[in-house]
Parts: sequence; structure tokens; C-alpha cells
Amino acid sequence: MATPTPTLEIENLHVSVEGKEILKGVSLAVSQGEIHALMGPNGSGKSTLAGTIMGYPKYQVTEGDIRFQGESILGLTPDERARRGLFLSLQYPVAIPGVTLVNFLRRAVSSVRGQDMPIREFTTLLQEKMSLLKVDREFARRYVNEGFSGGEKKKSEILQLAVLQPKLAVLDETDSGLDIDALRTVSEGINAVAGPDLGILIITHYQRILNYVKPHYVHVLAEGRLVRSGGPELAVEIESRGYDWLLAPTA
Repeated sequence: MATPTPTLEIENLHVSVEGKEILKGVSLAVSQGEIHALMGPNGSGKSTLAGTIMGYPKYQVTEGDIRFQGESILGLTPDERARRGLFLSLQYPVAIPGVTLVNFLRRAVSSVRGQDMPIREFTTLLQEKMSLLKVDREFARRYVNEGFSGGEKKKSEILQLAVLQPKLAVLDETDSGLDIDALRTVSEGINAVAGPDLGILIITHYQRILNYVKPHYVHVLAEGRLVRSGGPELAVEIESRGYDWLLAPTA
């Protein structure tokens, strides 16, 4: 029986920023229904990988390929990748004064679908997802990220994920700057949207979010290369031993 094609395939990816090579031959595959965690020390290239997957123009792919559902997406713009079913949760979400979250979400859904979504249909979808994530309805009437706490910004990102219903989501350091209560709330949201139709790549520096969101696979990125892959136990080992033991040269 043939092995199904992974939803996202990264093959021998080399990426430079302003002439400096950041990623040095990264290969990784994520399928719908799987949760992968990508860990690594600061400056290892984790956020560069996230931005490259989504097609940010400052990241120049010099070698390798990124395939989504079996097709190369290197020539696609970020909005075209989003319409294919890719989603990126930002490490530092920006505020959009004067634009309510509900209007932002309706416009985003319409853009991804390629046609305006009827108000009644969108309202039903939004209310369903807000109930799923236990988000107060007043939250959607606020301006996007304006005056939001760190936890509220990340909760807004997870609500966007739930409403847009992508095939694969890259969560770039969603746990960054969160206290323990906010981390638990955001993790519950991720678990609520996880399922067989969604592949998730969680990018994180620490193991703590993985106490709440259980990954199927854990990968370690260091100095632009994947240096180790394993199961959830790898994250636990990193928590106790740090990253240095993975970076030490072998005899």
C-alpha cells in the first residue's frame, strides 16, 4: 500500500537573509492529523523556517523545495499559500487600530475562499468557533490586538486559526511571553482545533507548552540544521539536559 503524500514537505531547504545563510539543508514532513514540535536554541533558524514556509519575501530560498499537497509552493505569494490551506500564527502579532476582529476575520475568510462569505453564514461559523474556544463574544468587537494582553493576542491568533480552517498551521512561538494561566488557555484552544484535518507545527524554545499540547514528533533545529528527531520524550530530555548535549561533536 502506497504511503500517503505528507501535507507539507520541506526538502533540503537552504535559506539566506541579506546574503547570510540561515537554514542549511532542512528536511521535514508534516501530515494532516499530526502535531510536530520544532525546538531549538535562540538564533537556530526556527522563525526563519516559519517565514519561509509562508513565503515572506526577505527569506531567499537558494536550494531545496517546499511542497504543499505534493506541489511546490516556492513561486506562490503568502496570500496564495493561505488560499491553499497554510496558516501562520505570528510570534509578535501586530495591532490594527480601527479594524474590529470580527470584520478582520470575515475579510480573511472571504479572501481565503476567493469569494465573499454571506454575513449570516459567517456569523454562524464565528459563534461556533468562539464557543469551541470559550471566547466571550465581546472579544470579537475589539480592534485587532489593540490594547490586548500577550495572552489575548495569542487567543486571537487561535481564533483566526479556528475560523480559517486551514489544512496546516505553523505556530511560531505561540507560548512566548505567556504566564502559566494564559499558556494553559492558549493550549486548550490549540487542542480544541486539533484533529484529523489539521496538521500542526509548533515552533517553541521551551518544553512547557508541550506539557499541554502533546506532539507526535519532536525535532531539534540548531545552527540552521535539524540535529535530532524523536518522540515526545525528546522534549522532556531537552528540558532536563538543555541543548548543548545535542550540539557537542561526536567522537
